[in-house]
Amino acid sequence: MPATVELRDVRKSYGASDIIKGVSLTVAPGEFVVFVGPSGCGKSTLLRMIAGLEEITSGEVLFDGNIVNDLDPARRRVGMVFQSYALYPHMTVEQNIGFGLKLAKKPAAELKARVEEALRVLQLTALRHNKPSQLSGGQRQRVAIGRAIVRKPNVFLFDEPLSNLDASLRGQMRMEIGKLHQTLKNTVIYVTHDQVEAMTLADRIVVFEGGYIRQVGTPMELYERPANRFVAGFIGTPTMGFLETVAAHGGVDGLALSLAAGQPPIVTLPVSGPLPSGTPVTLGLRPEHCRISDPDTAALVGTVLMLERLGADTFAFVDLPGTATPLAVRLGAQERGVSPGQRVGFDFDPASAHVFDAEGNSLSSTAC
Repeated sequence: MPATVELRDVRKSYGASDIIKGVSLTVAPGEFVVFVGPSGCGKSTLLRMIAGLEEITSGEVLFDGNIVNDLDPARRRVGMVFQSYALYPHMTVEQNIGFGLKLAKKPAAELKARVEEALRVLQLTALRHNKPSQLSGGQRQRVAIGRAIVRKPNVFLFDEPLSNLDASLRGQMRMEIGKLHQTLKNTVIYVTHDQVEAMTLADRIVVFEGGYIRQVGTPMELYERPANRFVAGFIGTPTMGFLETVAAHGGVDGLALSLAAGQPPIVTLPVSGPLPSGTPVTLGLRPEHCRISDPDTAALVGTVLMLERLGADTFAFVDLPGTATPLAVRLGAQERGVSPGQRVGFDFDPASAHVFDAEGNSLSSTAC
């Protein structure tokens, strides 16, 4: 049966170094939750604490309401799949999948039935007698998943399982893991640095930074309503662009913003609550909400630095005043004639802009 996983103010320290700084989270039975964040943010460490492979400095981990802090990993009923396949090279596919059950001295009939079911679910039946050296990377990863499936865990824990695969295989394996979850309906906690995996697979995404949870939500909640600048810049490909501005004035019509104090406003945004004139404000702009325009009439003018052609979509990266990095614009069919080095106007949909204060917190009340 899928389990509820609850974390209560979980912390992890190595000496004076705090890695996990007080994480509380509940994962519902059968939910697929993905941990994302930059390298070193603590997501893999937290996963290992849930598995029982890392000691908890303080706080509690609960499965179905029962504290498991001191429970041996083998008794937690978790199945863990790592980035490394760790298959035995001298064993066949079916021997690798069933080896853990053999060590646990399961009856032969039960072992055979569980292995057969795993082979069927993972479409490995025809490869059952192959050795790992005869398999592709994706097939080897499926064997590693099969080794976890046969244990009938209440919780699946995945630690960057697709990192060693090339792009095409990662896409295929994402689909297979998604289908597997639909079939087995286990509780899944999945760690990745790849936000495409997170957006594709997750019921909810947990975004980590520096040992803290910065936001929890569905993929589209995080994309459309990021709580802070970090989440806004981390979720999305290409990433959200940021334009540094100052408040010109605020009132019933919205918040007027200028590139610098004393300059005329470039835009008025539908953001409630006045800000004092001169208050620093960061605009967050998704590529699909921006457009190229006539530089002679646009409020913002910049230079196209490069084009990124992805087949169906083409993105222009435009260098603008007030930006540390170029802003991406998804080009429409009529705009694809622009070229690097070209001077262009830059416009955006004010209703879709995100607004962040000097601390990076969202001020957007109805951001899209």
